[in-house]
Amino acid sequence: MRTDLSPRRDNALGEYLRARRAQLAPDRAGVSWVGHRRVPGLRREEVARLAGVSTDYYTRLEQGRERNPSPQLLHAVARALDLDGDAAEYLAGLAAPPPSRRRGACGAVAPVLRHLMEALSTPALVVGRTLDVLALNPSAAALYGGFARVDNLVRMTFLDPVSPTFHRDWEAAARAAVASLRAAAGHDRHDPPLVALVRELSLHSHDFRGLWARHDVHSKTGGTKSLHHPQVGDLELAYETLTLNSAPDQQLVVYQAAPASPSAGRLARLHAPNP
Repeated sequence: MRTDLSPRRDNALGEYLRARRAQLAPDRAGVSWVGHRRVPGLRREEVARLAGVSTDYYTRLEQGRERNPSPQLLHAVARALDLDGDAAEYLAGLAAPPPSRRRGACGAVAPVLRHLMEALSTPALVVGRTLDVLALNPSAAALYGGFARVDNLVRMTFLDPVSPTFHRDWEAAARAAVASLRAAAGHDRHDPPLVALVRELSLHSHDFRGLWARHDVHSKTGGTKSLHHPQVGDLELAYETLTLNSAPDQQLVVYQAAPASPSAGRLARLHAPNP
């Protein structure tokens, strides 16, 4: 199966622009119109006008005939498409020259991240750039104990049958997982392990294919998760991520329940020897 990460498809910038343009409602962009619209989002000429460029130039950009847009032009297009910081950074990455292929073993957990993870009593895990689970502490192992394999957070979300029950809002979890993976793809979208993961998920999950085609981008930073564990019940957990300059391709993800909350009590029971 060919994906939009395949090296043979070299117009990723244009695909991204078309996807974002199709999802931006005219009202949200401040565009007025009269009569019937044939497209749900913005037209090319409308984006061009909002960005302050000619329609011909913007058309060439989408078609892949303009290969060297300036940072100022990309900033104007990002503003016209109402892209947030993550999405604008992703857009700039698509227009940049391909990075040098990364070297080194991505599976080797940075010692400082492992030390921090092991020192925590709350669930914590170290993930790689494409959300491979590189290490987890006993609390995280208990939290994810219902999954057949704890190997990659995106694969687990879409391919493990436990996932729709574990994630009480599975649709939100699925959107967030794909947006995080898309953000990772912006750094090196032809990275072989990433291409293989996207191909696998596209082959086996209709939901993944639909969400991947939306081109949503959002880095994994922090938020909340509504979960259901078969042993202790519902959990409301906040999560934060930590990235170190010495290990930029790895993140420590830490989950916490609000003090004295029902979730805190359930989390404590989960970590007990016989919950």
